[in-house]
Amino acid sequence: MESTARRGGGPFEGLYKFVMRRNSVYVTFVVIGAFLGERAVDYGVHKLWEYNNVGKRYEDISVLGTRQAEE
Repeated sequence: MESTARRGGGPFEGLYKFVMRRNSVYVTFVVIGAFLGERAVDYGVHKLWEYNNVGKRYEDISVLGTRQAEE
């Protein structure tokens, strides 16, 4: 019979207690997390788009931007 409470908790319990202790820490954690998450998703989607469009981008076509000299 497990009547004693387990001390220590899971691996994220300390982080949870630190973040949830004050509202200002929680809001800061959410704002910074949203900013870093947005940057990570933006970077990943950009790399995926570049990988799928190799050879089709403006930078990949060498003849664009050059005109033939009129004779």
